[in-house]
Amino acid sequence: MLDPSYVRDNLDLVKAGLASRGLDATAELEQLATLESHRRRLIPQMEGLKREQNAAGDEVARTKRQGLDARPIFEANKQRSQKIKQLEVELGTVEQQRTRLLANLPNLPHASVPVGKTAADNVVVRTWGEPRVFDFEPKAHWDLGPALGIIDFERATKIAGARFAVLSGAGAQLERALINFMLELHATEHGYTEIEPPFLVNSQTLFGTGQLPKFEADLFKIGGDWDLYLIPTAEVPVTNLYRGEILDGRLLPIKYASYTPCFRSEAGSYGADVRGLIRQHQFDKVELVKFVTPDSSYDELEALTANAEEVLKRLSLPYRTMALCTGDMGFSAAKTYDIEVWLPSQKTYREISSCSNCGDFQARRANIKYRAEGTGKAEHVHTLNGSGLAVGRTLIAILENYQQADGTIIVPEALRPYMRGKAIIDR
Repeated sequence: MLDPSYVRDNLDLVKAGLASRGLDATAELEQLATLESHRRRLIPQMEGLKREQNAAGDEVARTKRQGLDARPIFEANKQRSQKIKQLEVELGTVEQQRTRLLANLPNLPHASVPVGKTAADNVVVRTWGEPRVFDFEPKAHWDLGPALGIIDFERATKIAGARFAVLSGAGAQLERALINFMLELHATEHGYTEIEPPFLVNSQTLFGTGQLPKFEADLFKIGGDWDLYLIPTAEVPVTNLYRGEILDGRLLPIKYASYTPCFRSEAGSYGADVRGLIRQHQFDKVELVKFVTPDSSYDELEALTANAEEVLKRLSLPYRTMALCTGDMGFSAAKTYDIEVWLPSQKTYREISSCSNCGDFQARRANIKYRAEGTGKAEHVHTLNGSGLAVGRTLIAILENYQQADGTIIVPEALRPYMRGKAIIDR
């Protein structure tokens, strides 16, 4: 959530920042300005009445000592108390309206983010590796997997519907190997603490990271009277670990790596990537989450992105890293790098990780603060998150980049210890 004080004092800058994201927030910002003016009138009025109410106690005592009738003072106190309650209700309504407006506004882009409208305006930051030159026509993973008997889309559709898959044999083993490989790399070499959170979260948790209220259509909600949703990413429960807490700043940065299944309705994406594993309702992901100080957060973003890239380097998969433009960033992000892996069947790079610095946007929504030296004034932390990596898409990249002319798949050397030494996936 945007800092209401910053919005109040920098309306033009906020309007311009939101406009660069393709959002005309003129009406919302005008409403916020009106609410803020109303709020600034109410607060001193209410505080003045409370001071009078406190002073009235001394006046009652003096009146009684002088043997005078204190009933007029009590009556004035009663009327003043009723007025204070009315103002508190009025202020509460103003605060709720302000919060509701702010809750639907996205984060402001960092000054280093390229300005643009769509993915076509994203900027290539770097590339790594050379796409393989095949001496045969490479197949897509949706042909390779079923032919090897390791991916079954038809039975998954029978069980659950479209956009699900069953992995079996070497397919399931490869998925598990990727999860273990990624977790071990991030935990042992990159300094993250492995964590397994709940896969179901409540609405307050989803508000904290920005999925609610604006993006409820993208979520799977549990039926009945439960206030529970299936998680769309581990970012949601892990970021909310410290919701409502004040951290000891001497412990920052705090870094977590978490494997979870992820569940997304993919609302609005029907017709896009309907074949294969690219866009599923259920998929596996290893997520990286950081809690850091504001002065270090953009350095920490570079480090987090490098940690995600290292997975692809170890697997010898060509990729490129893109700086997303203002119009293509997610709701909570102030700056985002997308890592895109090369897919031979599509002859293009496809997203496999999105690494974002959310600044204090999520921390403000979830009320996560820190004290720099363990004591003193509490400030909001900065939160970061990134896929390290999306497991299903990494599996796709391995199948397609390591395919052989006879339809078999060579297992990358980095994964063989997790595959009981298996070097080739065949029928």
